[in-house]
Amino acid sequence: MQKTYCNPVYPEIMADPFVLKHEGRYFAYGTAPDGPGGGRFPILVSNDLVDWRPAGYALMEPGLDHFWAPEVAYSEGKFWLYYSRGDVEGKHHKLRVAVADNPVGPFKDCGVLLVPDQPFSIDAHPFRDLDGQWYLYYCVDFLECEDDHRIGTGIVVDRLLAMDRLAGEPRTVARPHADWHLFKMQRAMYDAVYDWHTVEGASVLVHGGKYYCFYSGGAWEKENYGVSYVVADHPLGPFTRPEGSEEALLMRSRAPNVIGPGHNSFTTSPDGSQDWIVYHAWDTAMTGRRMCIDRLVWQGGRPTTGGPTFTRQPAPAGLDLP
Repeated sequence: MQKTYCNPVYPEIMADPFVLKHEGRYFAYGTAPDGPGGGRFPILVSNDLVDWRPAGYALMEPGLDHFWAPEVAYSEGKFWLYYSRGDVEGKHHKLRVAVADNPVGPFKDCGVLLVPDQPFSIDAHPFRDLDGQWYLYYCVDFLECEDDHRIGTGIVVDRLLAMDRLAGEPRTVARPHADWHLFKMQRAMYDAVYDWHTVEGASVLVHGGKYYCFYSGGAWEKENYGVSYVVADHPLGPFTRPEGSEEALLMRSRAPNVIGPGHNSFTTSPDGSQDWIVYHAWDTAMTGRRMCIDRLVWQGGRPTTGGPTFTRQPAPAGLDLP
């Protein structure tokens, strides 16, 4: 008999979920309300991607600042936590990095700003290429109209010279270009007012020799939020949009059951034979964003998924029950 699951796979708020598979176990990190004593970023542990238990918080940082979108990379025998920290309004976030000897921490901030020349930077995604080179994908704001791009938040990529230092040569990966990327009409930003569009939450997979940078677009608290992707031959690009990018190609809301699926990461099944997407989605009452999983399948060189699902599904491969 095969084990099954039903989304969400964890009952508490767990937005922007990132899953690290390390030595056969899964460690999830997410954005959530502050924990006791200023705990930031809850950590969950699982052996199967389905059953999760809490394992404390990644950082202990009392205060009023907001902490968003953690991701963890394992390199040089240490665990590197990338995240943004900023004010309550969410307009002045800066990317930071912390380090630990264990995937459940405690993580200690390295005391550096990764992108000091930008007024706003969020959603860091560390990616290690096959040759061992690390890259960091992250989001910044664009205030210029170029080609068919819209003004708003987009994704860039830069090389990591060390796990806590960027080359300072960012290249554009994806900018908002479609109506479904709308974040807010007439948004006051940078002493002006814009129809603001957003693509964010980068996550990279390599398939068939191509680099697929998945992103979430739109307004995170609304039905237009979904997941799409761009494709390149190299981690630094140039990235191109597949046909049909006027809509979210991979995942979108399935109202009224699932609203705003997105800000995903990827991992593999316990036996390594399957790709799985891990993402957040709102419950029907819109009380919080919770962690969900669904299988990712490649068909004709294109990524597809049955998600966002809200009914019982077969669990990841390698979990057959006696």
